[in-house]
Amino acid sequence: MGALHFRGTGLPDEQPVEFWVDNGVISAEPVPGAETVCESGWIVPGLVDAHCHVGIRFGGGGGESIEGLIAQAETERDCGVLLIRDAGSPVDTRFVDDRPDLPRIIRAGQHIAAPKRYIRGLPVDLEDESQLPDEVVRQARAGDGWVKLVGDWIDRSAGDLAPLWSDDILVEAIAAAHREGARVTAHVFAEDALPGLINAGIDCIEHGTGLTDETIELMVAHGTALVPTLINIATFPDIAESASRFPIYAAHMRDLHSRVKDTIGAAHDAGIPIYAGTDAGGSIVHGRIADEVEELKAVGLTPSEALGAACWDARTWLGHPGVEAGASADLLLFRNDPRGSSDALAAPDVVVLRGNVVQTR
Repeated sequence: MGALHFRGTGLPDEQPVEFWVDNGVISAEPVPGAETVCESGWIVPGLVDAHCHVGIRFGGGGGESIEGLIAQAETERDCGVLLIRDAGSPVDTRFVDDRPDLPRIIRAGQHIAAPKRYIRGLPVDLEDESQLPDEVVRQARAGDGWVKLVGDWIDRSAGDLAPLWSDDILVEAIAAAHREGARVTAHVFAEDALPGLINAGIDCIEHGTGLTDETIELMVAHGTALVPTLINIATFPDIAESASRFPIYAAHMRDLHSRVKDTIGAAHDAGIPIYAGTDAGGSIVHGRIADEVEELKAVGLTPSEALGAACWDARTWLGHPGVEAGASADLLLFRNDPRGSSDALAAPDVVVLRGNVVQTR
């Protein structure tokens, strides 16, 4: 691994930066003989997809093959995603940690649900909710500091979205995760599951299309984060179209979709921390983080805020450094300002992972 030299403009502060990379680590001190990679351009930390499923088979749920999940990780890497929070996967992806050419993955273990209350082949299904605290502990130990609950899903007997868990068991389960040093997040589309999850101390909400003024206030009070997965929410009309047997559910999904811009915009205006996640895997193809950043702009985030939600701010939230001395050299170079358009952000000119140039355009 040869030494490298970088000079350009850093984001978000837009100040000139110069640093070296030696043995994969960023140094502020010159390294003799370092190869100069760039003399100008925009330099940012590797992007983050904070809701991404490496290991879910596209188009049908269930686990992906080793070859398939490697291809998924490579797709993310090539568009600049060098850190993934894998929000639930049915397969073990830990072997990826031994591949220096693939993104780093922060795992949440396997989804936790009830029978017939989530996508078949993905979750651990609990016959009784009393099992939830023990299962949360198991998944906390299987993951990398996160646990993923299914907070709501269609209840076919009711014909609409409904919570999976009682408030009391959520308090017990989330406390159990916190004792293990893990944070908890939950898939939530509708309104009813949110108060119980937030009041129980959950750390993050995925999707959040059912947020109201009251639950936004609760999230602010509890410091709960939000990953809205806006390109996934764009598929709600198609989901509704395919759910003709459940007209109440279909109408609910259309309504959630119709007001999503106002919903997530209100969450942002209230000061809720928002991070970018595509929900890639299953029905969303990998490699679309730039599209998610554009959608965040459309609901009211500034260009710097939207990119930060998929970059420096998300790294801080997940406990991973950016471009700083002593950090692993996981970074991107752009000729054009990546805040300007999805086309610019989607095509980094140089991708550096663990101090190695893994892609140039």
